[in-house]
Amino acid sequence: MVQVAILGATGYTAFELIKILLRNPQVKITALTTRQEGSPPIHTIHQSLFGRLDLNCEDLSPAEVCKRAEFVFCCLPHVASMEAVPTLLAGGCKVVDLSADYRLNDPGVYEKWYGHAHSDPGRLGKTVYGLPELWADRIPGQKLIANPGCYTSASILGLAPFLKGGWIEPTGIVIDAKSGVSGAGRTPKLNTLFSECNEGVSAYSVGNKHRHLPEIEQVLSDACGVAVEAIFTPHLVPMDRGIIATIYGRLRKSATDAQLIAAAREFYTGKPFMRVVDHLPSTKDSANTNYCDITVRQARGQAIIVSCLDNLIKGAAGVAVQNFNLMCDFPETTGLIV
Repeated sequence: MVQVAILGATGYTAFELIKILLRNPQVKITALTTRQEGSPPIHTIHQSLFGRLDLNCEDLSPAEVCKRAEFVFCCLPHVASMEAVPTLLAGGCKVVDLSADYRLNDPGVYEKWYGHAHSDPGRLGKTVYGLPELWADRIPGQKLIANPGCYTSASILGLAPFLKGGWIEPTGIVIDAKSGVSGAGRTPKLNTLFSECNEGVSAYSVGNKHRHLPEIEQVLSDACGVAVEAIFTPHLVPMDRGIIATIYGRLRKSATDAQLIAAAREFYTGKPFMRVVDHLPSTKDSANTNYCDITVRQARGQAIIVSCLDNLIKGAAGVAVQNFNLMCDFPETTGLIV
């Protein structure tokens, strides 16, 4: 039985994590943290957990967490996570960090995009990026895994077969991505209020200003062995959850739709959560699941890739559990197929 703690248990991602972990007979959730006062029971924050998990959220230090758990999911904000991780590791815990604090290789790049000097720079470039579809062989035996972001997962999983297979050029890539409102987190913000975002779709961080861009380029460059450059434009869509990315890349050689789909299927053979489909996928198809659905078409010398996933599960909590399973020598699908 693995004793598990979740830091930052009040958010949407933590809620999905708890639901998944409750399906794993090898897991016991022993600690939940929050900075809220009064140690509220978790079911008063996520009401559907009433009768399923009898545990209070507490303002515990990382050292106190180490006394209660052997595995920790960090659902803390960027910057806060890197302040906790060194103590957790020193205390003997294994950690999956769901923030961006350990995803980038270069401390200078991190500071540029997140506006804060990294306090644990020695682990940057050494922490395994936890995308099992690309690096399942690197994850077992690790003490710390950097969990991918949601936009990055949709983009990387869509592009990887075609970049690594030499089908498309590594530069001039355009990623047009749209996410549900839960991607902005649970903390209220003006632009995610119902009356502000309902009945409208809006672009943001236009002009390669989104924090996920250096992550997308770094991971794809590492995976494919060539320098990848992309334009990334995210959009907010008035739906609860889901991401759809429509990605454009210049074909390096003539190809039919069938050839490109076949190449993606071969690339993802044996990957249980990748579904390469013939139809054009919708966010509804993968909602509330850990699947990523992709397809591809070609037109006028371009490959047009469509990638869909649930931003809270395959884009966050679900892939975190994939990483947990691999780190703990459980079957990768444990708790994730219902």
